[in-house]
Amino acid sequence: MWETLAQAVINGLLIGGIYALVSIGVTLIFGVVKIVNFAQGEFVMIGMYISFFLATQFGIDPLVSLVVSMPVLFLAGALIQHFLIRRVLGPNDMPQIFLTFALSLLLLNLSLMMFSANYRTVHTSYSDAAWHIGGLYIPVAKLIAFAVAMALSGLLWVFLHTTDLGRAMRAASQNRDVAMLMGINPNRVFAVAFGTALALAGAAGSLLMPFYSAYPFVGQVFVLMAFVAVVMGTLGNVMGALIASLMMGVAESLGIQFVGADSGLIVVFALLLLTLAFRPSGLGARRGR
Repeated sequence: MWETLAQAVINGLLIGGIYALVSIGVTLIFGVVKIVNFAQGEFVMIGMYISFFLATQFGIDPLVSLVVSMPVLFLAGALIQHFLIRRVLGPNDMPQIFLTFALSLLLLNLSLMMFSANYRTVHTSYSDAAWHIGGLYIPVAKLIAFAVAMALSGLLWVFLHTTDLGRAMRAASQNRDVAMLMGINPNRVFAVAFGTALALAGAAGSLLMPFYSAYPFVGQVFVLMAFVAVVMGTLGNVMGALIASLMMGVAESLGIQFVGADSGLIVVFALLLLTLAFRPSGLGARRGR
């Protein structure tokens, strides 16, 4: 019983690291740019296809392809912010919602046209490898993905708290008007924030490839979990999104293990409702506000 419970917790934490990269990207965009990016999942899918192409055409390991997928999607994010998002920023949220939703549909249908609905996989030397510790089974590919995801999350935290550009992003997220009065260029900050968020999505896609199949609808699975984590962890709170993602991964794994194979999402949403019942503003909200 205890081994089964421990195994479920380990499995949940490992996949929770991937959820964290996607949810941190969503909450970063919302916190800084003040829009909800419904297309975040599609950029995870693009990251997976980039890694698949590099692996099948050039034999590049998906982990190594991070050095390609992250810069490519960072540049894509900066360009999308400059040419599209910047034009719909304003007090009315509807154009922003429709724009990112339309972008999601566009990318999804383009991927269907280019790659069809077939599942694409990449098999590496560590895809099926596992460490056995006692009675526990730890997949190497998922462990590596978790470690890299946590390292990238840590680097983002350091960037936001120790660099001038990171502090400018935090200032813009707290009060855009005051930040502009202090000489901060909002367009530059927003472009970096959007690019960083998409780079994290690309990283998530590359980390998934050794043990997860790429197909056009794959991003919708992860963006749903990301939105739940963003709400649970408090909108715009990076650390809250990280903690919520890990909790959700564990909750999903426990649900699958002890309730039923199709009950993972049910348990996750039950956790969300329970969290909001006691912390309506989310886990990352300060008490007393």
